[in-house]
Amino acid sequence: MKRIRLIAIVAIVSAIYIWAFVGLPKLEWKDTSVEVVSAIVSGLFQPDWGYVYDPDGEDLLRGLLDTLAIALLGTFIAGILCIPFAFLASKNVIKSKATVGTSKFMLSFIRVFPDIVLALLFIKAVGPGAFAGVLALGIGAVGMLGKLISESMDHVDLSAKEALISSGANPVKTFIFAIVPQVLPNFFSFILYRFEVNVRAAAVLGVIGAGGIGTPLIFALSVRDWERVGIILLGIILMVTVIDMISGKLRARFI
Repeated sequence: MKRIRLIAIVAIVSAIYIWAFVGLPKLEWKDTSVEVVSAIVSGLFQPDWGYVYDPDGEDLLRGLLDTLAIALLGTFIAGILCIPFAFLASKNVIKSKATVGTSKFMLSFIRVFPDIVLALLFIKAVGPGAFAGVLALGIGAVGMLGKLISESMDHVDLSAKEALISSGANPVKTFIFAIVPQVLPNFFSFILYRFEVNVRAAAVLGVIGAGGIGTPLIFALSVRDWERVGIILLGIILMVTVIDMISGKLRARFI
């Protein structure tokens, strides 16, 4: 019986992969592809160092700082907004199945929308710029953070909660002293991880006009200024690498 089930699973998965690859369009290598790739690689090895800092106008450092600020503010907004959703979606905190189910559905609904779709919506609502990027990252991260934090609440050790209840503590004190201390390290770890994700997303959102380093990057690409493209890509790589290293060390302290 197990062998039949295994064969059936392998057959279904293989059929899905075959169907997916058959539906892919035929890959074509254009005549200009080699030229463009070579130009980009050349730009990486011969970047426009003069663009790193320009006291009289736009430069790389300002773009990277804008991207960092967008990611930081978006993460801060998400970290605040996700708390009530996570609270209402945890079965260890809320006993009403209807409330927990509704909250989980709302978190899933928020996760449906990619950051770039939210950015396009907010660009239409508030106009292009960094504010649209902050709102997109802030709202978009609520679904992920709320889900992770609510699941963390669901897996806490309930012995401390039961001890406080038996001693006569009210639900508020029980939550603050029994659940919050166990969830807090994971909360900060999730926030740091989401900040890493938001830094990468903020660099991409600038391409569609949501502020950050992506805006000068798309301009440089449109005019084929490969040296400018090279220095911007190097700046993004360096910024993301440094943030990943710092965030990794901070997460190691919390977990």
